[in-house]
Amino acid sequence: MTNLLLDTHAMLWFFWDDSQLSSRAKALIEDADNRKLVSIVSCWEIAIKAGLGRLDLGELSRSFLPREIARNNFELLPIHLDHATTVEGLAPHHRDPFDRLLIAQAMVERLSLVSRDAVFDKYGVSRLW
Repeated sequence: MTNLLLDTHAMLWFFWDDSQLSSRAKALIEDADNRKLVSIVSCWEIAIKAGLGRLDLGELSRSFLPREIARNNFELLPIHLDHATTVEGLAPHHRDPFDRLLIAQAMVERLSLVSRDAVFDKYGVSRLW
């Protein structure tokens, strides 16, 4: 079993069966033996982008996210103090605050990040794509 933390784009592409999701990432997410986690930070990012009109979910995130997360048997990963404070020590390879928190969560919880974002590799986290 692998513990997976899905990057925001990986989660959405999986929900939408988008061809941008790599076949390996899709297989890892579909594998019932793997634990799939979605960070609250990704939910926050989606809500912000939807609210700004930069992301069209076809409905409000408050109905879309709980339904899709439950339907796909994903677990929510809360943001803990140690996640937030780990961000302080991260090198500035990546400036996106959402991604920096995902990196910190992957480090603290020892999770593999499912992401196409190769800059994550500079942080020494396990990235699967």
